[in-house]
Amino acid sequence: MDSKKEQLLALIRANPFVGQQELAERLALSRSAVAGHVAGLTREGRLLGRAYVLPPAAAPIVCIGGSNLDRKLRSLKPLQMGESNPAEQRETPGGVARNVAENLARLGAPVRLLSAVGDDAAGRALLDELQALGVDVTASLRLAGQATGSYTAVLDPKGAMVLALAEMAVTEALTPEFLQQAAPQRAGAGLTVIDLNLPPDSVALLVAESRVQQRPLLVVAVSAPKIGRLPRELHGVQCLLLNAGELAALVDRPLKREADFDAAWATLRARGLAQLVVTRGQAGVLHGGGDAPRLSALPAPRVAVREVTGAGDAFAAGVAISLYRDPQDLALACRRGLALSALTLQTEATVHPDLSPALLEQIT
Repeated sequence: MDSKKEQLLALIRANPFVGQQELAERLALSRSAVAGHVAGLTREGRLLGRAYVLPPAAAPIVCIGGSNLDRKLRSLKPLQMGESNPAEQRETPGGVARNVAENLARLGAPVRLLSAVGDDAAGRALLDELQALGVDVTASLRLAGQATGSYTAVLDPKGAMVLALAEMAVTEALTPEFLQQAAPQRAGAGLTVIDLNLPPDSVALLVAESRVQQRPLLVVAVSAPKIGRLPRELHGVQCLLLNAGELAALVDRPLKREADFDAAWATLRARGLAQLVVTRGQAGVLHGGGDAPRLSALPAPRVAVREVTGAGDAFAAGVAISLYRDPQDLALACRRGLALSALTLQTEATVHPDLSPALLEQIT
């Protein structure tokens, strides 16, 4: 993919009246190179003549939340607490909303990301790599004087996570005021996906907007400590995606039996939630929607696990793109999520590099 051409198209989508000189300066290209890309996009039918008239585009999936640099430290031997352990390290792009956006782009969905990074090398790389995949990142914040967020995962020799530490202070800049300023970029979304790295007031604003405007909203939990960022009133949330520990924290009681999960679903349904998806690792997922009194179960595919990082975000992307196409078929959405998660578990990459639209169509 010609990344400069895709970046140019993203800038034109954000501002169809932008001049060629500004495009050249922002992309570090010559005017003639910009003119060549514009001509190529016109031949491809992706621009329609002068004034950069764009053809009608599909409503995008708008992802709002965290972007950070993932550091993965994998122990070479069984971990010993309180001791120095030999390990190997890898760095990859990360962040729930960012990872979901990349998965969706690789699956062929139109995607826009609203996130916050520092104006540093890591932040620029995170957004530039997404833009090269066709994700519209023009509304994301690049904050001078702040460091891009980081997520450090300590993995055992089998790739299972032992401990993770997240420094996501920069995401606090995604305030209600920012969201209101970015309303034009959020308008017309076919689906909005948010993670709970967002400040509580921002989560509440997005839930209230979804309720009033009747726009589909998928909420992806991040951790049990952040589950309290959800408002008590859940009318407006089409689907809530979380794991068993986060669900227990949300309803404030332990979930020891299958009946406990059904009771938790009843509690959230009474608070206005339309659909619930609970991930349980190797035990698969539980899902429910509408007036169904009980959650349905789906098993997880059995695969050889290379590494767990990113598998949950792949699952969320599979659910998101499926609900984007068919909001009512939650079972299909969960099957697609499980299949994408299984693929990601078998690679050391946070986002599987071989995802494609054709691959998605094979998952039914």
